[in-house]
Amino acid sequence: MCKALLRRLLVLAPLMLAYPQLATSQESGVALVIGNSSYRFTAELKNPRNDAADIAAILRTLGYRVLEGLDLDKLAMESAIRGFAEALVGADKAVFFYAGHGLQVSEQNYLVPIDARLTTPIDYEFEVVRPDIVQRAMERSARSNVLFVDACRDNPLARTLAGAMGSRSSDVGQGLARSTSSLGTLISFSTQPGNVALDGDGRNSPFAAALKQHIAKPADDLSTILINVRNDVVRATAARQVPWEHSSLWARFYFAPATPPSTRTAPAALTQDQQSELALWSSVRDSGDRSAFQAYLDRYPQGTYAILAKMFIARLERWEDQYAGPRDSGRRQGSENQFSSAPQTPTWRAAGDGARCMRLYALLAARAQAIRQQCGGDRLRR
Repeated sequence: MCKALLRRLLVLAPLMLAYPQLATSQESGVALVIGNSSYRFTAELKNPRNDAADIAAILRTLGYRVLEGLDLDKLAMESAIRGFAEALVGADKAVFFYAGHGLQVSEQNYLVPIDARLTTPIDYEFEVVRPDIVQRAMERSARSNVLFVDACRDNPLARTLAGAMGSRSSDVGQGLARSTSSLGTLISFSTQPGNVALDGDGRNSPFAAALKQHIAKPADDLSTILINVRNDVVRATAARQVPWEHSSLWARFYFAPATPPSTRTAPAALTQDQQSELALWSSVRDSGDRSAFQAYLDRYPQGTYAILAKMFIARLERWEDQYAGPRDSGRRQGSENQFSSAPQTPTWRAAGDGARCMRLYALLAARAQAIRQQCGGDRLRR
């Protein structure tokens, strides 16, 4: 008695440690993952523990809070399901994954804990777990629900139960029966109804191996994932196993939505000549020296900043004509008439280069202030 209780506590310990984190999580996705391999009254299954551990790890990387149980007996499975149901309150998405033995009796599906014997006709009433209990808990709380059931392996316990049922042995069907779901739920089986799934030769079953490969692909919705899983399993089993699902999802379901592409593009790298031009322009643009702007134009007559340099020169010439005084008024013909004191809007400003225009006006104001300090304000007023 004490050994049995201790064994159950050891099995439940990971679940109890995980559950408080799960219950307080603000994540929208909650998952229950169970893998049963070490059956006590029939041969051990090679893959389910690995299948469950691998799927649980992937779901965690996708942001789900995962309640995980490996090699659970009847009591531990029921406790895990109850904890899952309580954790689902307020969840947006719910996921259930089961790998292990399963069976159908009278077209009702059952999941088999590791301590099931199934040696008498009534054992299946008390020793197995109905998956629709999990499904109802999910549909009661979450908006979108996905159940993966990899439980259709060739089951010696089912044959034992069929032998014990005598004339009712036909009630124990091969594989699992068809299932239906409420709105917002998808049930995915590792093979079609009434068929037996295969164990893998490697770490995982064919179904779990394919699911691992595709479930985390960005931008693939669940429909695309399951089509890819089906194709992989059919190829791996030479069409002896065909995954099947029943869906009543009301919207596309994504495990890993695509990241929106960035709308910003990196600027193109400047050539060496463009870098030289930019360096020269940076050295003259704030100088206020007409000869410096002209030097830029002499070197780059068709340069990127050529129009701007011409505008600077024109403004400087206009300023000189306005403020140089009567002594210099004859330097250019028609200076009084050609250059109005009212600022003219250059074509590049009309094109939207207001910031450069403001810098030009600031430069001219600074030059005017310097002249006032050197020549006196009286001369400028004459």
